[in-house]
Amino acid sequence: MTTIKLMHAKLHRVRVTDAKPDYVGSVTIDSDLLEKVGILPLEEVQIVNLNNGQRWLTYVLPGQAGSGMVCPNGGAALLCKKDDILIIWANEQCDRAEVLENGHKAKIFVADENNHCREFLYQILNPNQGSVEFHSLPVIPEGKTSEYLQQMIETNKI
Repeated sequence: MTTIKLMHAKLHRVRVTDAKPDYVGSVTIDSDLLEKVGILPLEEVQIVNLNNGQRWLTYVLPGQAGSGMVCPNGGAALLCKKDDILIIWANEQCDRAEVLENGHKAKIFVADENNHCREFLYQILNPNQGSVEFHSLPVIPEGKTSEYLQQMIETNKI
């Protein structure tokens, strides 16, 4: 069995709300954001700071639901400051043969300036004769089908 590491969840362009160097490690993230993409408490995540290029690995602690909190702790707090923009993602080990046979789906949360959902995507690997095809598909908000699709078309997102 050959295993590969694939991204399964990403919080894209979330804004740092606080940084606590005196806290013991980790990153604290609004539990609603974690639930939306399927990142579990204590799960390892990779983080890149788009303001300075710093990258690090840490684990997640759940923060107050609905708060929009994204707070690097411990040493990671020294790699960013309030209002920096981060990309946070989690990977999972997958059996390569299973991915080629069944595909794979990752959830992507794209944040606005308040860490609310600006856009939600599925990035999908569809099986295709021993290989996979990549697709990035927006999730259409309930009740906004035609309006949302028109906006996506006009902004060249689909």
